[in-house]
This record gives sequence, C-alpha cells and structure tokens, in this order.
Amino acid sequence: MTTVSDTCALLQKGDVEVLGQLPYSSNYVFLARVCGSGLDALVVYKPTRGERPLWDFRTGSLAARERAAFLVSEAVGWGFVPPTVLRRNAPMGEGSLQLFVEHDPERHYLVLMQERIEDFASFAAFDVVINNADRKSGHILEDAQGRLWGVDHGVCFNAHPKLRTVIWAFADQRLKAPERDKLAALEEQLSQSDGLGGELARLLSARESAATLARARSLLQEDRFPLPGDDRPLPWPLV
Repeated sequence: MTTVSDTCALLQKGDVEVLGQLPYSSNYVFLARVCGSGLDALVVYKPTRGERPLWDFRTGSLAARERAAFLVSEAVGWGFVPPTVLRRNAPMGEGSLQLFVEHDPERHYLVLMQERIEDFASFAAFDVVINNADRKSGHILEDAQGRLWGVDHGVCFNAHPKLRTVIWAFADQRLKAPERDKLAALEEQLSQSDGLGGELARLLSARESAATLARARSLLQEDRFPLPGDDRPLPWPLV
C-alpha cells in the first residue's frame, strides 16, 4: 500500500509528463503524470508562472499556499487535502503538484451536504484556520470509496480576514470534541518553530504564519464556529 510519504516522494522526485491543460480555471492548471521507482500517479500541476496576479495575495505565492494547506491538514490527521508538494524542477518551472482525485463532478458539497453534513464540520474548522478565501462547492470531492477531499487552496492564509465559503451550515454552533481536539493539537504544532510552525514560516510570510496560529487559537478559545461576515462571505461562482 502506497503511503502519503511515498506519494509525496514520488511527486517531488519522479519524472513529470504534462498531459494537457485543465479547463475552467482562473490560472493555468495542467493534468500531468509522474513516474518513478515503479510508481506512477496523475497529478494536478499548477506552475507559479501561470498564476493570475491578485491584489490581495503576493504574486507567485499560490503554489506555496497549496503545500501549506496540505501540511496543516496532515499535521493533525484531518487528511483531506491530497498529497501536495512544491517542486522547482517541473516542466514549466516551479509549481505545486497535487495528487489527482478521481471523482464525479456532479457530487460536490451542495449535493453531499444533503447526505452527510456532519462530515463537513472538520472542513469548516480547517477553512477558518487557513482563512480560505475560495471554498467553492466544487472544491469538495468524493472519491469512489466515499472519502471526502478538499482541493484548490491557493488563496488561503492571508493575514487579513478573507473567509469565503459555502460551508456555513455550522455557523454559531459549538465545536464538538473531535474539532476541539484537532484544534488543540494544531495550536501546539503551529507554535513549534522546529515543526509545523517552522514549515509554514518557510512557505508564508511572517504575518501570515502568525495569523494562522492566532486563528487556530481564537477558534479554540471561542469554542464556536464563526458567523458569516458582512464582506462577501460566499465565493463566486458557488460551484
């Protein structure tokens, strides 16, 4: 069985072959195949030079934010961001490579919430911590085994409040034990300069790293999911 570590090693060191451009993205995004050490995988490749400039995010920083979101998800066992690496020697230059998840595009959050809403509390907590500015419904995937995944985290970790998400079903609800336990563990890890905190410091600005810790701490102390803000709390388009 291939582990997350094995997959990340493959994505970091394997040979990359670009298969084609993926449509319906605001940036240049490609489907690619990575092969090496007897393994191969389909990946989503987002080259830094294909990023559309944004006024509120540093130019060329989105790929690093994809990697940072994966690290946060993995750190406390959420495990719903596919293996993601930041790679410099890719065909079109530096960018993020993320394991491609086979899924039915018709089964996204606004459909899935009707069947399994409680499974999304962890996503809601995660999005608050990483300050997800673009949690569209289509950024939630369900694979053939029924496992849920979250993708497209390039516009996260801003130091200023930016939370825009379709997952407001838990607004103003108290955190449950699983979320409290994960957040407590995450707060501790984000505080460690030789652990997750240090890894994020290499991917984000100092202010962004500090703000991530502050959001985790605040959510844990408030013990309640936030209400939607007044400034565009929903992404557009929704899906």
